[in-house]
Amino acid sequence: MNSFDKQEPLLTTFYRTYRQQHDARTFINQAKQYYNESSLIRLTGAVCVETRRAAALMLGFIGTYQANDALGPLLRDSDRSVRLLAESSLKSVWSRDGSEEQRQALYHVMRLIASEEYGEAVRHANVLLAECPFYAEAVNQRAIALFALKKCEASIADSRFVMDLNSYHFGAAIGMGHAYLQLQDKAHAIECFRRALSINPNLSDIRRRLEQLMLNPL
Repeated sequence: MNSFDKQEPLLTTFYRTYRQQHDARTFINQAKQYYNESSLIRLTGAVCVETRRAAALMLGFIGTYQANDALGPLLRDSDRSVRLLAESSLKSVWSRDGSEEQRQALYHVMRLIASEEYGEAVRHANVLLAECPFYAEAVNQRAIALFALKKCEASIADSRFVMDLNSYHFGAAIGMGHAYLQLQDKAHAIECFRRALSINPNLSDIRRRLEQLMLNPL
């Protein structure tokens, strides 16, 4: 990890107060006065565990997709809280790529999926991806909708592309695994679940699923 001055960052002090008072708004407002995304990214490499926790948490609140490569390695941090905060924050920053208009289009796709309007979700994702074909989270959301429509081969193709765009996207690896299971392809499902765990070892449900598959091989 990077070395920092012995003087404790203000962010760590703000974080300790947040832990005591559970006032997220105050924590965010205090941190924003002194830190931008770039300085928070630097602090993800701090020696102090509380500083890494604070940086991971704050990036979840204000970070953009630019924080992906800083948060990704924290999934394997020695501290469990850092790992869990990084996982939550990654899910937030994945949807913050592109312009404001593109993000709103992505959120619309996500709302359609939540409403189980999968065909419409695919249609709107196609429109968004025609404009920005390398928007990883838009491809991922389309993969989710395609899986729900039982179009597993197309869903796998999308998830594989997501992994090419974002090597930390454990969700895409999980999605591929489930799609392969629907196709009765246990060998590839096992490979995908292993890949997801290699990125994010904290996926206890996927670990249990992998163990079940290993007990019942092809």
